[in-house]
Amino acid sequence: MDRLLFTLNNNKVEISVSPSKRLIDVLRDDLDMKSVKEGCGEGECGACAVLKDGLIVTSCLIPAGTIPGSNITTLEGLRETERGKCIIEAFADAGAVQCGFCTPGMVLTAEYILNKNNHPNEDEIRKELAGNLCRCTGYDMIVTAIMSAAEKGGGLW
Repeated sequence: MDRLLFTLNNNKVEISVSPSKRLIDVLRDDLDMKSVKEGCGEGECGACAVLKDGLIVTSCLIPAGTIPGSNITTLEGLRETERGKCIIEAFADAGAVQCGFCTPGMVLTAEYILNKNNHPNEDEIRKELAGNLCRCTGYDMIVTAIMSAAEKGGGLW
């Protein structure tokens, strides 16, 4: 067991876990971050996506031993921010949420996209969403939601 120090949703965390334990398991099992979902377990579906130091990563592939000193953001933290609220509202307004399984990863990816480019075009959004699978909603409504968040968010990004 190693003692890991990192920031989770703007709060300092210190936890003893095996450095080989997956980040998704630390987040869900040890820190009760239930928005982080396990889909494929192979980094292909994006259900476990979180922000690590501002970059979108699949937490099922990240060993806990790599997170000391990192800033990790899950939906639990993002939804407490004005930016997160704007994105979530845009997803709801665009009908971009159905079963909700992929939604946390999609919302975090939207934050990543908008932080990188506050006025992305449709092609840019679709390219960035390539690592996220959605079997219920379809991508058109998700793209619309991200474009709407960019417009409504104005100075947030």
